[in-house]
Amino acid sequence: MSIELEIPSYGRLDLRYLVLDLNGTLAVDGILLPGVADRIERLKEMLEIYLVTSDTHGTGSRTAGELGIRFRRLEREHGSDQKEKFVRELGARETVAIGNGRNDVGMLRAAALGIAVVGGEGAASAALLAADLVTKGPADALDLLLFPKRLVASLRG
Repeated sequence: MSIELEIPSYGRLDLRYLVLDLNGTLAVDGILLPGVADRIERLKEMLEIYLVTSDTHGTGSRTAGELGIRFRRLEREHGSDQKEKFVRELGARETVAIGNGRNDVGMLRAAALGIAVVGGEGAASAALLAADLVTKGPADALDLLLFPKRLVASLRG
């Protein structure tokens, strides 16, 4: 299971893990956005997927269960450090991370591929600067992985 891709003037990606933030990234006010579940279902055949969240709305465990992916709840005060540490423990060179908030900056920067999402809750400017790519919503971010030639088109030099 992996996504392997050579991107001219960028490098090779050998992705095995997908680390996802929940609130502001996949969900607004704790409610999963349309189109996310079916995309994650398809990506489960390619990547090992983790939902990593401080769980602002308390829906993380249920959401991860419904999606059939692994779940990790973080402390609210140290979420950024914990997310980055988690990506590094998995293997940052094999990880794609998707998030939108200030507490996602470390994981976006550490991951082989960091994707920031600008959705209904907006996105922290620090997250945008830490990411390799920025999308207008979670469906677009997940589609980059389902259709990896889109990554080549955006990241090649």
